[in-house]
Parts: sequence; structure tokens; C-alpha cells
Amino acid sequence: MSVPATVRASAERLVVAATMGPTVHDVHAWRFKVVAGLIELHADPDRFRRLRDPAGRALHLASGAALVNLRLTAAQLGHEAVVRLLPDAGRPALLATVRLAGRHRVTREERLLCAATLRPLSATPSPSGARPSAHVLNELREAARLEGAALHPLPTAPDGVAQRAVLTTTGDGRTEWLRAGQALQRVLLSGTARSVSASFTFETGDVPAVREVATPGEFPQAVLELVQEAPARPRGRLFEPAVDRQHEGKRNWQRIR
Repeated sequence: MSVPATVRASAERLVVAATMGPTVHDVHAWRFKVVAGLIELHADPDRFRRLRDPAGRALHLASGAALVNLRLTAAQLGHEAVVRLLPDAGRPALLATVRLAGRHRVTREERLLCAATLRPLSATPSPSGARPSAHVLNELREAARLEGAALHPLPTAPDGVAQRAVLTTTGDGRTEWLRAGQALQRVLLSGTARSVSASFTFETGDVPAVREVATPGEFPQAVLELVQEAPARPRGRLFEPAVDRQHEGKRNWQRIR
């Protein structure tokens, strides 16, 4: 079955946009493929560094983030993106499929989030930064909830600037990792749209109080540090890279720019 030229052009544009999400271990260890009526998201075994991510958890988290960018661009083009996670048990490298179905009226929030992929914040927080307000934190928590995850603020020292938070999912399998990746990306973009600088790590085992704030059955997937930037701080250039990439395996934080 051949793909109409207009559909293929839209699909290819979506694929380009999706590559702007956070990467795993400095590389995109996944790839998109345009097939008849679908866009497929595959794990790329040639680029997947298994020694640093033996279970593939970070790979799935990063792949979920790419799906959000693809969905946002589809919305800008007036398409409803229907996503199926792990659609074929016989093809474990196939992480998701996306079908462009029907017409979609883009929302203001979708426009803001899509713009946030191109208008990143500085990698260095402002010296006058502060912890985000309760209102902003609630908006970020709602962003995570919309993707099937939860964002729990962590106790912060009274004199601390950054607000730490843990992203959790109910369950801890491949599907949940993909959902967590989508939630992480939506939280990061929502933060960028609200002048919140964010960094994150996928390693959660040694962060105090993570287990205390999560409810029974929830599993931590990422820990974030959030800083509200000063309103007058000038933004960076439009096309600066979105992530200052570092290795999660070395417990480094990835700074969202």
C-alpha cells in the first residue's frame, strides 16, 4: 500500500520534530520509520549502549519523550495523533506506532509546548532564581498526570533554590517507561513555557524521601530539579540545542536549556 505524498510529507516533518527530545547516552538510540498509514518508533540496536542501560529503561524513557514532540507537531499540522505503545509482542524492538487520524484543532497549550521545543531556557539558572510557586508546581503535576504519571514534590531545604520532584508511574515495565518518558517531556516543556529551568536524572535509588512521597504501587522513574527563572532574564537564541547532554550512568544531571 502506497502512502499519499501529502501524508508522507507530514509524517516526515513529524519525524524531524521528534528528534528534538532528550536523548539517551548522548545518542538517539531509537529511530522512526514511515510506513503505510503509520509512523513506527523502533529501538535501534546499533546505537543502544546496553552496558550503560542493560534493561533498556532509559532508552524507553527517551523514546517516550520523542513521541511527545511528534504528537505536538502533529497537532500544529491539524492531525490527531493516535499512539499505540508496544503494539506487537512479536517485534520487541517496535516501541510504538503513531497513526494520523482525523482533524485536530490545536489548543493554546499545545502551541506553547511546541514553541517550547524551539525556545529553550539557558542551561545556567539565574542567580535570582527561586523555587516555583505552588500554582506552577500544580500545573507541572497536571502535565505529568495527563501522560499517565505523577509528579511529587520532594522536601526541600528552607534555604534551597531548586525544588526537587520525583516522577512516578504505577508499574515498572516497558509500557510504564514509555509513559514516563512522555510525562517527563511534557513536564519539561511545560516548565520551559513557564520560565522554569529544569534538570533531571533517571537514577532515583539514592535520592532521599522518594519512597516517602510516592503512594503504594508507584515506582520512581526520574528526579527533577526545578528553578523559577527571573522574569527579566533574556532568553537564549531560538535554535540553541534543547539539552546539554550528559551520561545518566555517571549520575550526572541533564540540564534542559
